[in-house]
Amino acid sequence: MNLVDLSGKSILVGVSGSIAAYKACELVRLFVKSGADVKVVMSDGATKFVSPLTFEALTRNKVLTSSSEDWASNLNHIDYPQKSDAFVIAPATANTINKIAKGIADSILTQCALAYQKDLIIAPAANTVMLHNHYTEGSLKMLAVNDIEIVKPVTKTLACGDEGDGALAKPLDIYYTTLKSILKSDFWSDRRVVVTGGGTREAIDSVRFIGNHSSGKMANALSLALYLRGADVCLITTKRDESMPSDLYTLEVDDAQDMYEYTVDAIRVAKKGKMSRASMNSSDAMHIIQKKPYLFMAAAVADYRVKFPQDGKLKKSQIGEEWNLELVENLDILKSLNKDGIISIGFKAEKDKKIALESAKSMLESKEIDGVCLNILGADNNFGSDLNKITCITKKSQKEIPLKDKLSVSFDILDFAQELE
Repeated sequence: MNLVDLSGKSILVGVSGSIAAYKACELVRLFVKSGADVKVVMSDGATKFVSPLTFEALTRNKVLTSSSEDWASNLNHIDYPQKSDAFVIAPATANTINKIAKGIADSILTQCALAYQKDLIIAPAANTVMLHNHYTEGSLKMLAVNDIEIVKPVTKTLACGDEGDGALAKPLDIYYTTLKSILKSDFWSDRRVVVTGGGTREAIDSVRFIGNHSSGKMANALSLALYLRGADVCLITTKRDESMPSDLYTLEVDDAQDMYEYTVDAIRVAKKGKMSRASMNSSDAMHIIQKKPYLFMAAAVADYRVKFPQDGKLKKSQIGEEWNLELVENLDILKSLNKDGIISIGFKAEKDKKIALESAKSMLESKEIDGVCLNILGADNNFGSDLNKITCITKKSQKEIPLKDKLSVSFDILDFAQELE
């Protein structure tokens, strides 16, 4: 799980009267662990499921309720929302959703929603029939039109016993959606980006393969950083991480050929461009901007594959005491890709410090790319480590990113990559 440093940020969590209210405790805990100043506002119905004392123990802040509101301090429905960097209501009942859509503020929670001036985030939790009632569906559409982020509920057996969608999304997904509202940038927002990661597995037979020690963690961290900046990410990896955001588009592959074919297709789609709306000019005409896509080739592609992989499992009795495998060279994916119209950045891992820098610089020429992220492996940043240090290299410049967690390194890589456009 990748947690972002939210030191100096203030987050308001709204809790409405749903059985899923207990899951808000986990969401609050994630924000607190990230270093944010977290405050909670609860409807009267929510206090029937979870005590305000629980949230006060987690946040070390007074919970705002209809009975605790205090105009002699900032514990009120104006100061709490207006002094927050993000406001997420999780769970949001059908009642709360319909009231907010209509601008009704007859509870402390909906009063906070009406007083909040930034983009609100709502995570619905309701019985399937109530959620799909045409009034609720209309309210959700109205909220979406007004730039309120809806974290889609999931399908499961609900507390009432019904099977269907309406269960609160995973706290981690709500956490990431909230972070995106704080961290998204104009440069990366809606920009299409392809990231490859993990080590390819070249089949020997149906159960054995040739591989490498790549964990895929750097590509996952980079994809998450891009997601939080607002990019439209396609992650192509051999190492899927279930703790990543559920709506981050991920394609799983095994070998180099799969990696190549999926990457070619993803770049083709990325080059079509995703249009984003800019501000209106004086004549109210709409400007359409096509942002240049990016490719981050962080995958560790095997240099060779088995010439004749076998179906089924080869028995030891068939092989004998020695086994000589015939290998053939794999396609150099990064070199072979058509990189016209896309900014491309390769990743290189080296053990030998003496040749690492020159090897990375020659990679710029040989593979015709815009930048290289060089990782000189060591005790602290070996394969599978949660830490990394990177040297970012272009034909004209060089930037050192010191040893730190891979998500923090990823944000620094994005700053470097932004300068390449």
